[in-house]
Amino acid sequence: MTASEPLTARAGTAALDDHGVVAALGGLVDGTGYWSGKGALAGIERTGRYLAGRGEQGEEPGRAGEGSWSRFIGRIGAVALRAAVEPTRDERRRRLLALLEIWADSPFADPRARIRTGLVRMAEGGPEAVRDERGAAVAVGWAPGGLRKFVDLRAGEADPPGLGTVEEVTDVPRGGWGDAGQVRRLVDLVRERGPVPWDLDAVAGLRDGTGMGRAAASLALAGMVSGGYLPHLDDRERRIHRLKVAEIEDGVREPGRTSPLDRLDLMAAVLPEDPAELWEPQGMRAVAERIAHAWRERYGRRTVVPERTFGTVIELNPSRLSAGRFCAAFTDHASIRGLGSDLDTWIRNSDFRPFPTAAGEWDLLDFEDTLRAVVPNLFRVYAELPAGDPVRAGAPGLVRALRERLNHPGLLLDAGNLSRTVGDGVADVRDRFGSRPYAGPEPLDVANVDDGLTVVVDGGVDRTGTRFRPKLYFRPAFYGDDERSRTLLEARAGSRYDPDVELVEWLRGPVCERIVERIGDPALPPGTYETNPVFSAPDVLGRAARGLGVDEDAAALYLQLLTLYAPSDRNVRTWNGWKAPRHREAADVLVEHGLAVEDRRARAGRRLFLPGEWIHAGKPYQPMEAWKAELLGLERSYNGRLENPPPLPTRTLPELFARAWELVEGGRGPSV
Repeated sequence: MTASEPLTARAGTAALDDHGVVAALGGLVDGTGYWSGKGALAGIERTGRYLAGRGEQGEEPGRAGEGSWSRFIGRIGAVALRAAVEPTRDERRRRLLALLEIWADSPFADPRARIRTGLVRMAEGGPEAVRDERGAAVAVGWAPGGLRKFVDLRAGEADPPGLGTVEEVTDVPRGGWGDAGQVRRLVDLVRERGPVPWDLDAVAGLRDGTGMGRAAASLALAGMVSGGYLPHLDDRERRIHRLKVAEIEDGVREPGRTSPLDRLDLMAAVLPEDPAELWEPQGMRAVAERIAHAWRERYGRRTVVPERTFGTVIELNPSRLSAGRFCAAFTDHASIRGLGSDLDTWIRNSDFRPFPTAAGEWDLLDFEDTLRAVVPNLFRVYAELPAGDPVRAGAPGLVRALRERLNHPGLLLDAGNLSRTVGDGVADVRDRFGSRPYAGPEPLDVANVDDGLTVVVDGGVDRTGTRFRPKLYFRPAFYGDDERSRTLLEARAGSRYDPDVELVEWLRGPVCERIVERIGDPALPPGTYETNPVFSAPDVLGRAARGLGVDEDAAALYLQLLTLYAPSDRNVRTWNGWKAPRHREAADVLVEHGLAVEDRRARAGRRLFLPGEWIHAGKPYQPMEAWKAELLGLERSYNGRLENPPPLPTRTLPELFARAWELVEGGRGPSV
């Protein structure tokens, strides 16, 4: 057998050694494109044999993907959990079990083996593997900067032979779950008893023990903590998890910016010492407790929020954050990276263009994600969650925290690109921003100026020779109603995709302040909604009922159709506390009076509509009546649909109800 033959010595495994291996390992390995062909299992098996000195004469190690599988050494429990549980589809389970069988027969499952992993700089044309009486070393993949990933095994006290200059090396974890006996026993039990039955109570326990969402908890208990990798679950898997597609899409984002290594570490020691305990009545609940403990040690425990709240937030689709992380920004904002304390940022060089960074690896990005997800959705949190809800109740504290962070002079945020009408480089704007250069920890590689509020930096050049537009960054602590701020606004290219300046303005503005005051107003009874004008705008409701000549229920429904972003039948019944018959009765009154029409329209979730033009929208945007879109300030996109980010609100809900009724009363309401 030679390196050109990607074959495993196990006849039953060869048929499984294909592109399906990477699907089975999704979220636990990097560089999935490198795993697209055959031979990954054989590569791992042959590498283990080579390190142990058991290979056939002339046999060389194999290759498996880009080498990230080497992180499984000392952490194979994450793979084993996924292989054992019921939700994993059979085609993936077979490949995972095949890998575990190979693993059990390798030095990787020997807790006595002295194995290291790391990065090495190899000489050009040097050997990919070396072995002598001191041990062995194998290059298992590529890494940035021309480095190679390697695994070595020491046979004695001396260091094993080397492949080149070692740049980084780490001993693999030892003594945890996953020795050869445990791995073999788990494989045998799965084949003998079938997969471990799913336990929804264990999912609930994991959710309550961490504060993560139900979808994230279910995926984690199945060994599918993924941090952005979207597992393609079939109908059977979704039924076992009892999750909808939108919940799955949200759940995979829960871990945020965690790496495959982070996820392997999280799940490495959650299985019982005796795998047979998994099949006991409380077996999966014990696993859930261990996962929860590991999660809390790393990320803390979030406030548990109601399932209905999670569902509402998933519908909001705050794309930069999972529903769990979005809710945590409101309920536990002090624990969110970038929110708990001031951020000192600076501009650093990169291959393409300078950009702001902070001391914590992800602190600035997490702060920006929170700002850009929370502020555009703050109105709907205020409007569509009931009084007393922990997420809604946390909004005033979150707003205060965001304002405090924005008031820190050391924070720099993105203000977008320099407008083409202003110039094409720093040289064109010195008359506006002065000539003082930016003073940071390192000199910037491109021309730049800094007027104290705004930093302008020329764009770099990419590999094709294309020059990026100059970038503007600003210090929100100094942004306000002054000449420098007006200069910034005049110089930036208007783009709804660079919203930080507008978000800062709105967050400090009067509308946000009035919304915060409304949330803190005890006049709204616990459990009721601001979207119900019975509680939030009784005076407007009374005028509308009298003016329309209808009862209060019909008037309330009409005001909701006029103003609310997504008045689906389900939402209206939730907000108003109605059952279906009462809802139908109010709707019939509006139809009889010519105030609404009945119809079926895609993605509306309702059967009642205002008369007049209907504007379609693709996900994640909301289709609605043209009259209401104009009231809310929504702009059509180039194709005539509502597929632009919605503007920041200009009114509270009572003010919006009042404005809508003012238009109707003045003869400017919706009409055919």
